[in-house]
Amino acid sequence: MKTDVIVAEHIKHTYDGKKYVLDDLTFNIKKGEVFGLLGRNGAGKTTTIKILTTLILPSEGNVNILGYDIRKDGLEIRKRIGLVQQLPSIEFTSVEKNLDIYGMLWGLSKKERKEKIEELLKIFDLEDVRKKNAIDLSGGERRRLQIAREFMHNMDILFLDEPTVGLDVVMRRNLLNYIKKLVNKGLTIVFTTHLLEEAEYLCDRITVIDKGKIVAIDTLENLKAKYGGKRTVEFRIKNIDLSKLANMININSNDIKINDDRLIILTENPYDIIEAVIEAVKKVNGKIEWLNIRDKTLEDVFLNVIGEENDIS
Repeated sequence: MKTDVIVAEHIKHTYDGKKYVLDDLTFNIKKGEVFGLLGRNGAGKTTTIKILTTLILPSEGNVNILGYDIRKDGLEIRKRIGLVQQLPSIEFTSVEKNLDIYGMLWGLSKKERKEKIEELLKIFDLEDVRKKNAIDLSGGERRRLQIAREFMHNMDILFLDEPTVGLDVVMRRNLLNYIKKLVNKGLTIVFTTHLLEEAEYLCDRITVIDKGKIVAIDTLENLKAKYGGKRTVEFRIKNIDLSKLANMININSNDIKINDDRLIILTENPYDIIEAVIEAVKKVNGKIEWLNIRDKTLEDVFLNVIGEENDIS
């Protein structure tokens, strides 16, 4: 059994003394786990991260991190965690010196800093701008530097609050793969993102927060089984009026979409729908050229959990 590195119990928080932005959050995070925090804007994700990283204390409740009490042992906790958020770089010096300064702040030897800097410059595609001042970097380059510097030191838990904002597709995937590599070595990750495909690619367990409350928490597989909702079945059909065909199928018209020669249907029973469409196509001498059943995605889960309806428009 993996040990718990974070235990949060009945966390509540208010900024104005009137409205709770977090309302009774209880969860645990295990060593070597990638734990995703998902929710729409204002759900409470960033406040949760601020509490877990000791930037603010909760109004109520208890948090234990790596055996330390968040209210008493903030300094010890901060020594053993990392946090990637959108903070400015040290702009008066070069990319290379930026990383070196962060390494010095964390007590790395000169040899350790040199090795780590070379590794991170390569991973985050910063080798060509290593001598360039941070203030002269492009937005994407600066963001890569902001992320890379956090990896200059060893840590037990890394908090990633929307880490891929401003990164291109290639660099996003490189970062996620690098995180996976570190997780395999025992690093624990707490991860927030608006890009659900990132959470699906990276996370072991996912918590959905809505209006300050946890509305779902489980593995992605279990969440899909419980909240996945309707699946999409898509047909490409020739030699037939698809509007006429749609009227022959006993299904709610809101769950059917016609797009050129494709018939797209939302259903909880895809194989029954396939059988019904095949029978209808036979009756009018049409031809099914292709069909596909789309797997349930994290987006399906998320929309169902927060009470938004499926939509195929």
